[in-house]
Amino acid sequence: MVLSSHLASALLAAVAALGDSAAIRGGTIVNPDGTRIDKGVVVIQGGKITAVGGPETAIPPDAVVHEADGKIVFPGMVLAHTQISLDVANENVPVAPFVNVYDAIEPNSAEFEDCLRGAIGTVHVIQGHNTVIGGLSRIVRPAGDMVDYMTVRPDYALKLSITPRGGFNRMTQMAELRAAFANLANHIESVAERRFEEEKKKKDEKVLILPEEAVKQGMALVTIDDLDARWRTLWRASKGEIPLFVHCDRAMDVMHGIEWLKELKLLEKSVFVVGTEAFKAVEALKTAGRPVILSGVLVHKESDPLTGKVTETFVPKVFADAGVPFVLQPNGFGFSADGMLWYQAARCVREGIARDVALKAVTQAAADSIGMGDTLGSLAVGKWGNVAILSGDPLDQATFVDRMLIEGRLAYERANDRRLKELSTGQDLPPAAATAPASSSKN
Repeated sequence: MVLSSHLASALLAAVAALGDSAAIRGGTIVNPDGTRIDKGVVVIQGGKITAVGGPETAIPPDAVVHEADGKIVFPGMVLAHTQISLDVANENVPVAPFVNVYDAIEPNSAEFEDCLRGAIGTVHVIQGHNTVIGGLSRIVRPAGDMVDYMTVRPDYALKLSITPRGGFNRMTQMAELRAAFANLANHIESVAERRFEEEKKKKDEKVLILPEEAVKQGMALVTIDDLDARWRTLWRASKGEIPLFVHCDRAMDVMHGIEWLKELKLLEKSVFVVGTEAFKAVEALKTAGRPVILSGVLVHKESDPLTGKVTETFVPKVFADAGVPFVLQPNGFGFSADGMLWYQAARCVREGIARDVALKAVTQAAADSIGMGDTLGSLAVGKWGNVAILSGDPLDQATFVDRMLIEGRLAYERANDRRLKELSTGQDLPPAAATAPASSSKN
């Protein structure tokens, strides 16, 4: 089967040839905070939104206009934590900050197609939980034939896990974490001492100095290029230059993680990726004030050891009631219901969570968690033109994505979705021609 990512690339190229401006006209603009504009207009120039308003809003004469009468216009959702497109989610070695997901992302993965079908415009690809320290992550657009073209932010974050990886217990997990940073410190000190001696030799200085003082003075001379390649990323992380996505499956892991990050003075650079049982540490997470990404499994089940009675807790409701912003991620990925971000948000509303809180969990709060809250998460002037044109309400199970724009360029159109047609007919279709979509026009 020829994947429809080829279609996405063709459409992107076609629209690019028509001009740098785009507009979406006639639909109902819906933002996560509940604000609505009927018969609205969104104007995108140079990839960014330059106007959001009613039918009177001026449209540039060179704009490609996407008619959206009867449709809902909604910001592209943000998948803030995922391993989609990676051939292997985790490395075999427990401490691997020297690896990079750049080397493992498959641009033609069908999972990126599913992102577009699910109104997702931004994807943070990061290694999985079965690690001590994972490699560098990357924020990408879910469309394109080359990782470099897809990239929004390279070398973005590191995954750390407080919860034991396979074959470890909590004691060995924390020992490995502490050892990694201790080994880093030892390496930097040895480099600092060497750099001091090199500078002293250049100046032909004969004065003897204690090793401790040599290290202290040499620290100011150390650059990242002086370090062994396997330590460079962790050094940047230790200085707070790289965000840490910290996996804590259970409440005790959350408590240990917070204290350890405080020791390292890295709590302010951390995002917590938690399991269902971590809801018991909601007050600690609230005090920490850091973003929280919930498990795709939204219900925690626990059996009473005496009676065997099973208690179920809808985890997002606990966070919502405590006033802790949270981010949703799908449970799995693909055509299954809970493999869609909108479905997870809809479940939250069904369980009594305010609609705006649920919608922000897949848009604005998700964008905030990956450091892009000022450019993604809502339809507002100055933000990127990642826009979904939907057939109906974003939380309605019958709604589908009619078109998806990435930075103002059409990346997906349901009418030309080859994979859907192939699934419905059972036959492979010939590659689509690179023509502009019928649903757009010049103003």
